[in-house]
Amino acid sequence: MDYHSDRFEDFSLMVYKDEKLIALLPANTVGSSVFSHQGLTYGGLIYSENLKTKDAILMFQSVMQFLFQNGIKNLMIKELPFIYLENLTNNPLNYLLFKSKAELIRTDMHSVAKVKNAKFSNSRKEGYKRGLKHDLKVEESESFETFWNEILVPNLRKKHNIEPTHSLEEISLLKSKFEKNIRQFNVYHNDKIVGGTTIFETNNLAHCQYISGNEDKNELGSLDFLHIQLIENIYKDKRYFNFGTSNINAGQNINEGLQFWKEGFGARSITQGFYNVETKNHKLFENVLL
Repeated sequence: MDYHSDRFEDFSLMVYKDEKLIALLPANTVGSSVFSHQGLTYGGLIYSENLKTKDAILMFQSVMQFLFQNGIKNLMIKELPFIYLENLTNNPLNYLLFKSKAELIRTDMHSVAKVKNAKFSNSRKEGYKRGLKHDLKVEESESFETFWNEILVPNLRKKHNIEPTHSLEEISLLKSKFEKNIRQFNVYHNDKIVGGTTIFETNNLAHCQYISGNEDKNELGSLDFLHIQLIENIYKDKRYFNFGTSNINAGQNINEGLQFWKEGFGARSITQGFYNVETKNHKLFENVLL
C-alpha cells in the first residue's frame, strides 16, 4: 500500500496469539476513527481459513479494546464479499457486528456473473455481433499508457470531472509488483484503441477495476465485444466475473443504465456492507463464551 501512503495515515494492526500472528487489519486513521483501509477495494480483517470461532471473537474484541485504549472511538469496517473467498472459511463477521451493536452506514452492490453459465441478453449479443461486423480486435497490453491517456482519463474528466483512483504511474507500479494479478485488455478498430478494461484477478475471479470506451462504443459494440470475449475465452476457468459496483453518491443511488448493461452479461447483485463500530462496545464480548 506504499504507493499511495501519502494519501492516508496508516494504522494497520497485527493480532497475535501466543506470539503467533493470526490476523491482520489493513487500516488508516482519520481523526478519532479507524477505517479498514480506504485505499483498498475489498478491505476487512485478514486471517487464516483455519481460524476457529472462539479465536475470531477474541481477535475482534482485542482489536476493539486496543483501539478504545488508544483514543479511537469508531472502527469503520467493510465486508469482504464472499466471492473473494476460495474455500469455506470461518466468517463470523456478521455476528461480531451484531454483538458489538454496529451501525450499517452504507451498502454497495457488486454485479457478478457466474462464468460457467453466463447468459447474455439480446442487447449484449447484438453488441457482440456489431463488434464482429466491424472486425474489432481484443489484445492484452503490458502497458496502461494508451488506455489511460486516450480513453479512461479523457472520459472521466468529460463525464464526471474526476481522475481515476490510480494514476498511470500508480497502476504501472502495482502491475510491476503483481504482474499476474493485474492485466489490461484493449479493444481496437482499424488498429486504433476504442475501449478497454483493467482487470484485478484472483484464483477465484476476475474483477473489472476500470471499464471505458470511446464515443463510438455503442455503434461499434466495443465493450460488449470485449467483455464477452473475456468471459468466454480469457476467464472461462474462473468461478466469477465481477463487473464492480454501479453505486453513486456513497451508495445512495444506482446508475440505472450501467446496472442494466452489466446485467446483460448475466451479472446479478451481491451486497457489501460498510459498518460503524463504537470501540467502547468491546465490553459487550465479555460474557459471549459460556
